[in-house]
Amino acid sequence: MSTPGSIVEIAEDDLKELIAAELGAVRDRSFGLTTDVLAADDLTGQVSPLMSPLVWDLAHVGNYEELWLLRAAAGIEAMRPEIDDLYDAFEHPRAERPSLPLLPPDEARSYIGTVRAKVLDSLASVRFDTANPLTSGGFVYGMVVQHEHMHDETMLATHQLRKGAPALLDPLAEPLRNGGERSRVDEVLIEAGPFQMGTSDHPWAYDNERPAHLVDVPAYYIDVEPVTNAAYIAFIEAGGYDDPRWWDPAGWEWRNSSGKRAPAFWSRQGGEWLRRRFGRTEPVPPGEPVQHVCWYEADAYARWAGKRLPTEAEWEKAARWDPAAQHSRTYPWGEHYADGHANLGQQMLRPSETGSYASGASAYGVRRMLGDVWEWTSSDFHGYPGFQSFPYKEYSEVFFGPEYKVLRGGSWATHPLAIRGSFRNWDYPIRRQIFSGFRCARTPPEGP
Repeated sequence: MSTPGSIVEIAEDDLKELIAAELGAVRDRSFGLTTDVLAADDLTGQVSPLMSPLVWDLAHVGNYEELWLLRAAAGIEAMRPEIDDLYDAFEHPRAERPSLPLLPPDEARSYIGTVRAKVLDSLASVRFDTANPLTSGGFVYGMVVQHEHMHDETMLATHQLRKGAPALLDPLAEPLRNGGERSRVDEVLIEAGPFQMGTSDHPWAYDNERPAHLVDVPAYYIDVEPVTNAAYIAFIEAGGYDDPRWWDPAGWEWRNSSGKRAPAFWSRQGGEWLRRRFGRTEPVPPGEPVQHVCWYEADAYARWAGKRLPTEAEWEKAARWDPAAQHSRTYPWGEHYADGHANLGQQMLRPSETGSYASGASAYGVRRMLGDVWEWTSSDFHGYPGFQSFPYKEYSEVFFGPEYKVLRGGSWATHPLAIRGSFRNWDYPIRRQIFSGFRCARTPPEGP
């Protein structure tokens, strides 16, 4: 699997070959989620007001590609300007998209296929000029590839919300461990001191990951592994959902108004916790990270456990900083992506078991910081010092503020090209349909 970690080191022709291959790979993934597995009614219907119809996502990625790779990068005249408004995510919230005159499935596939053919034809003549930040290092192409992978993960969340018989093949019947073993410690101490947060030189990094800057972080402990289903069940059975001491006031209001008493898609039958996963009902695996919990639930668990959620800076330092080399790594394990180091890329439709992917540990020995589940942090979403929106403010800047909480690390549904140690995700603290979990941190006690 190719990744952009060494893009600056390869020739332009080789970079274009890599881009063409990744454009093809992500489109195969998109078609696998929309073409082969569902009937037309399933593609055009809406499973939840939180999600778009799958056919909207499909045409949207093609329209986004036309906007950026044909019009902006190649200077080619618009193909379908009349549909721009339909597929503008900021013009139409998800709840109203089913009522729009969307392209039907066959027309959507034809449209995005035509866009792709023109993109590949134009790629040879585009210059990756370092004086043009839009094309330098193939940025705009990387942005489009990552964007489609993000929508593929969104489509997987739509599939999870879908009722009825399974529509997706479960690649693995048993959890993948990759030869790992359980850590001998539950948490590690991260010493006080500065580290470099963010990036200024990753060629495909988004504006909110930039610029790199020093952050001085006090000492803290952080969990070696994400919180498991078994640990979360202990919180439930100890009355965690019924004790306001553990809940943020807004979270307690959410708990009371929503009636939630367990993670999304869980149920209890005959004394056993079950979960619904892509149309299958199965016992909750105790050793997997808990997923489909909102920020309020994660925060409540952490308080109940005598801990807290890590700040975004604490999370990133534990994931990226190499104290011996005084350097922030691109990935927890090093500078280049390596298969077998993280549960990414939809290789299975579930998180891995505790103890898996020991080879993917950070310099501090913290495990599975990429893949498995997105991890809630305690931080609100804001720009870094010196932030500049690029290439459009609607990607990041319009979301800055206390309404959104930052998530880090990606999930099993996140593609390796769309994640790195500096990548930042964000969502409302009530969101649970995303593949979200968490790990805890704590502040060392003061004094002897």
